[in-house]
Amino acid sequence: MSLIRIPKVLSSEITPRDTYLRRRELLALAAAGGLAASGIAPVAAAPIPAKKTEFGADETPTPKDDVIAYNNFYEFGTGKGDPAANSGAFKPTPWSITVDGLAAKPKTFDIADLMARMLMEERIYRMRCVEAWSMVIPWVGFPLAALLREVEPLGSAKYVAFETVVRPEEMPGQKGFFQALAWPYVEGLRLDEAMHPLTILATGLYGETLPNQNGAPIRLVVPWKYGFKGIKSIVRISLTETQPPTSWNIANAGEYGFYANVNPTVDHPRWSQATENRVGGGGFFGANRRDTLMFNGYADEVASLYAGMDLKANY
Repeated sequence: MSLIRIPKVLSSEITPRDTYLRRRELLALAAAGGLAASGIAPVAAAPIPAKKTEFGADETPTPKDDVIAYNNFYEFGTGKGDPAANSGAFKPTPWSITVDGLAAKPKTFDIADLMARMLMEERIYRMRCVEAWSMVIPWVGFPLAALLREVEPLGSAKYVAFETVVRPEEMPGQKGFFQALAWPYVEGLRLDEAMHPLTILATGLYGETLPNQNGAPIRLVVPWKYGFKGIKSIVRISLTETQPPTSWNIANAGEYGFYANVNPTVDHPRWSQATENRVGGGGFFGANRRDTLMFNGYADEVASLYAGMDLKANY
């Protein structure tokens, strides 16, 4: 089966051509260090264009208002509405990402320079995302593999580790007596998972700049895994030889494994994962309940990554 599915792109997902060209101008200026001299606003303020839809779930996207109002981002609080309510003070610019570890050319990328480098890789990916609830989100981003190729992973690299920002003055969930998790939030993938074309770094959604509550300015999306693998507001990506620690596995290894592949046959110890509730179009509480698909419906694309593995032991 082909990896690429091209569903209909909604007009609301397409940025006007003049905006797209304006963003290319901004990126070129930013990469050349010309933003400050020109007096033009930072690149993150510019809308993000849609070049084409790739790896799209052939389903109706979740309403944008639900996508930006109902999510998990514990750095801003543990309630589903906390990220939208508490992330207004977060500053996603200026921003840089260090890519290091077992790499021939480790580098720290300025976000504007990185987006300029990845402009030709940028796509809309209409992907399913699932936890106990699920959404279909038109992400704007580029393959993580494109960034990793920039630093040339060494032959000894077997895993990719990710780390999010720590800013308790801007992220109220990172301060106070009770902390839901240890900070920084960390995640990881095997290198072959990271290099798969379905694994992306998202910089926007619905043709617009990524909102603070959804992981601005850049986050990981791995659509065949449960949502907690999608680390947000990334500041470091490291190539390693050994399996890196991950935040939810550290917090509760009995409930949250390293792989976190969507698997309806393996229950969470406290609830069944055989069904999910699709957010939007009738409410959050059971109106849109449906069977959970193996690998979140991407089995044809990714099942070969786990050939011979016991997916109940490697949950």
